[in-house]
Amino acid sequence: MAAAVPASFTGLKKTDFLDKINGQKGVRMSKLQTPKSSRVRMVRVRNSSPSDIAEMEPASEGSALLVPRQKYCESIYKTVRRKTRTVMVGNVPLGSEHPIRVQTMTTTDTKDVAGTVEQVMRIADKGADLVRITVQGKREADSCYDIKNTLVQKGYDIPLVADIHFAPSVAMRVAECFDKIRVNPGNFADRRAQFEKIEYTEEDYQKELEHIEKIFAPLVEKCKKYGRAIRIGTNHGSLSDRIMSYYGDSPRGMVESTFEFARICRKLDFHNFVVSMKASNPVIMVQAYRLLVAEMNVLGWDYPLHLGVTEAGEGEDGRMKSAIGIGTLLQDGLGDTIRVSLTEAPEQEIDPCRRLANLGMQAAKLEKGVTPFEEKHRHYFDFQRRTSQLPVQKEGEEVDYRGVLHRDGSVLMSVTLDQLKTPELLYKSLATKLIVGMPFKDLATVDTILLRELPPVDDSEARLTIKRLVDISMGVLTPLSEQLTKSLAHAIVLVNVKEISTGAHKLLPEGTRLAVTLRGDEAYEDLDLIKSVDPIMLLVNLPHEEERVNRVHASRRLFEYLQENALNFPVIHHLQFPEGTHKDDLVIGAGSQAGALLVDGLGDGLMLEAQDQDFDFLRNTSFGLLQGCRMRNTKTEYVSCPSCGRTLFDLQEVSAEIREKTQHLPGVSIAIMGCIVNGPGEMADADFGYVGGAPGKIDLYVGKDVVKRGIAMEQASDALIQLIKDNGRWADPPAEE
Repeated sequence: MAAAVPASFTGLKKTDFLDKINGQKGVRMSKLQTPKSSRVRMVRVRNSSPSDIAEMEPASEGSALLVPRQKYCESIYKTVRRKTRTVMVGNVPLGSEHPIRVQTMTTTDTKDVAGTVEQVMRIADKGADLVRITVQGKREADSCYDIKNTLVQKGYDIPLVADIHFAPSVAMRVAECFDKIRVNPGNFADRRAQFEKIEYTEEDYQKELEHIEKIFAPLVEKCKKYGRAIRIGTNHGSLSDRIMSYYGDSPRGMVESTFEFARICRKLDFHNFVVSMKASNPVIMVQAYRLLVAEMNVLGWDYPLHLGVTEAGEGEDGRMKSAIGIGTLLQDGLGDTIRVSLTEAPEQEIDPCRRLANLGMQAAKLEKGVTPFEEKHRHYFDFQRRTSQLPVQKEGEEVDYRGVLHRDGSVLMSVTLDQLKTPELLYKSLATKLIVGMPFKDLATVDTILLRELPPVDDSEARLTIKRLVDISMGVLTPLSEQLTKSLAHAIVLVNVKEISTGAHKLLPEGTRLAVTLRGDEAYEDLDLIKSVDPIMLLVNLPHEEERVNRVHASRRLFEYLQENALNFPVIHHLQFPEGTHKDDLVIGAGSQAGALLVDGLGDGLMLEAQDQDFDFLRNTSFGLLQGCRMRNTKTEYVSCPSCGRTLFDLQEVSAEIREKTQHLPGVSIAIMGCIVNGPGEMADADFGYVGGAPGKIDLYVGKDVVKRGIAMEQASDALIQLIKDNGRWADPPAEE
């Protein structure tokens, strides 16, 4: 007999789970069907319409998480924008037939009408399409009328979005004024999560759903009456205890939380809504959106998506996290409006947001991709890093090649002849530790360098500089032509497919280590050539001039080939940026092109090149990308909210102070939150939390648990450091040489 489960069926684990919620409306699931292959379990899932049938399978071999077999995007081999309905937010149409809309959020006190109006005007003047304003209570809701009227009088008609938590009555009030209402399903009708495991009977669970409908339905009806839009804005950090008891603090729980509210909208024939699935961890965020879209595709739903990474932070780190999460989804044609959340003035978010939107729009406009191929090995919904064979030592080799790549992700850098002339400066640029002028590897030292040009054979000083790097197991790559004319002992020689096909590499001494550079879209017979040379690594380098070939899809095609042929060579994503590339474009380009592969576990490192960019900037960006993709952790991680009208202190100033005192603690994650509105779950990835508890007062957390309350601001940062020490995670800053 079939068990009935909610219309979102992500992550169903066992039949006893199905029995627990039997009796609800939604998808019908029949008995498990045994396919011919023992590797795949499939479940046939049927919605109320006989034509809506989904096949379920484990997210990966042996996984208990069942996911839809339907693809989460329009095409796996090119960027095709997902088709959605149009949602009107004031006078701004949003959806796949329209440009990707950019937005931000005010940081002023909403009761400060003049200050909020001034900030909204600055945001609008920067080119934002929408602006969100926090509305905590009745006084703030009353101020919204004055804000709206003042903006209209000043000639600004930018749509305004009310950000609502815990306050259904406030949402009802402001719906008469603002163009869109953002509700958080985790706290709109539920109490704040206490992280308690609750056992529900069928009757109890159904009563909770009825309670949600009772609270939410009046707002839906009001928005329908006034022509307003709704965003069902789910946060990874603020799921209800009910959802977490059933689905865990996970992407599948986020999807179900969203669907509870979406079903109410649909039941009331209200369709002017968008959905979002935000998380501070880009990997979680990407998985959640993919699951959401896969299930909406099964149900025939076409609601637009709002994309964002919460608490991304500031500077390059904030831009990088957003580029990884948002850019990955844009490459697959997902996303209709985006926000880059930075711990900076809100108007500063618009420029990187626009750059990211343009990148996604351009890829979709050109339908950038590769020749169609079958994809069978990529894990869309759960992170599993591809297994590759790191370099091993071969008998008779005089140097240790095992250090040329790092098991958690490698960083390669291009070095010039001029840099070789100042050895000590070069060693510092490579982030080695210097002891009496000699380099040694440190936590965030570059693993391998590329010398496009070798120094003359008689340049003993430059060659000694290189030898000292080789002696500490740093790899040295150089092109075949250079090695044949200016041979460098122990160099790893970079060859291309053409050089392999002509046999040019055979001119090298036997035993020379090789690396192969590829575009990713070569003919399969050309890719077969790499089997004959046993490369130490592959570098995927698609020229930036290519307008129609997509680096992400070309690389996925290459990884598919490698998996099908059981080839476990390490793969480095090699991105070259043209002269004049803006720093934000470089960060966003690297995050959305290399990051889109690394979040799926595809790749072992990267090399960024840009001739006119600072060497340290490129190195730091590379390590930041690896850390943002949850690979190699080389610096303190900050989960920092972008501030809003709820913020209880100067977030930018405090963030800078805490960073200055704690930035030397790799492996430690610190959340800096203006308030706790999204719940302590928003700090799920953080070891320690510094949170505004009341005006002038700070609460400190270890994980999700508050351990100290009401600390005066003046003592709070020192108290945080003491807390880190008490938990054995502190180290004194390294002494200056």
